Formats: sequence, C-alpha cells, structure tokens
Amino acid sequence: MGKIYTRSGDEGTTGLCGGRRVDKDDIRIETNGTLDELNAVIGVVRSFMSPDDERQEILRHQQREIMKTMHCIATAPTERAQGVPLPDSRQCEKIIDSMIERCNDIDRFVLPAGTPIAAHLQLARTVARRAERRMWSLHRTERLPEAVMQYVNRLSDVLFVMAREEMSRQGNKEELWRYFRNPSHATE
Repeated sequence: MGKIYTRSGDEGTTGLCGGRRVDKDDIRIETNGTLDELNAVIGVVRSFMSPDDERQEILRHQQREIMKTMHCIATAPTERAQGVPLPDSRQCEKIIDSMIERCNDIDRFVLPAGTPIAAHLQLARTVARRAERRMWSLHRTERLPEAVMQYVNRLSDVLFVMAREEMSRQGNKEELWRYFRNPSHATE
C-alpha cells in the first residue's frame, strides 16, 4: 500500500473516478460519505455476530453492493455509460421475503431497541434512509441509474426486517409506538 496521505485534498477538494476533482462538500461526496458510514455501521453489526452466523454472508454481500453503489456515484455519467458494476435489489427482496415470514405482523412503528444486533441494524437502517435522501438530492442534478436508487431503498428494508427477525430469533418482544390520538391505538 502506498502512502495514505497525498496532500491533494488539503485545499478542500477530492478526486472522483476518472480524475475530476470536486469540493469535499459536493452532494456526490456527501452521498458517498453517508454510504461509507452505512457500510461501517454494518461492520459494527457484523462484529456482534459469531463468524459462523449465516447473516454474516448476507451483510458481507450488502457491504460489497454498497461499494458498487459508491463506485457508481463517484463516476461521472459519461464514464458510467461505459459500464460500471451496479447493485442488484432482487437479492434484497429475496432476503426480505425469507426473513419476514419469521416475524409477527405489525401495524405500528417499531421503537429501535432490543439486542445490540437489532439496535445497530435499526441504526444502519436510518443511515441507509439518509443515504437514499442524499442520493435523491444528487439525482435531481445528475441522473443516477435506477438500479442504484432501488438498491438503497431495498437495503433499508432488509436492515429493518433483519432487526425484527433478530428480535424474534432471541425471543424478545418488540416495543411498538402507538399513536395516542387514535382510540384504537390507545392501549398497550
């Protein structure tokens, strides 16, 4: 590995794939920074799991898909047209369909809590949602591939269902938020 520091960003810019430089607070960099944060939170979740937990591979795969997403975002649209790897949301849908069967039906919001794994999966979900919002901000100025937009949306759903499945797996009851203005939701 070469030097970690290059000094090329000392003036407030950073390089994109292809060599173009943009401000460090450019929406593209903000978006990728949020995806990078998401990837790190998923790494924290994995650190709570045993190495042989079957969810390790699910999350490892998602980390790779996030890296594909970041590569796409860091690549100018003209260079993207030449082909960059794109994430696949179909795998997310299979995971969701498989795990949701092990969860109770709910009609209310879930309060993030429970086991360290469930709580950190909920944290990852919120970071995924923020990344998605940043992606839409970027998308308004520069169209992103539909596959990228769909993937991050599905990923947040995967993380939500994984958190719910973790609570079920551990035999923990989820805490639900009830909207007290609606009489049918007024009791626990």
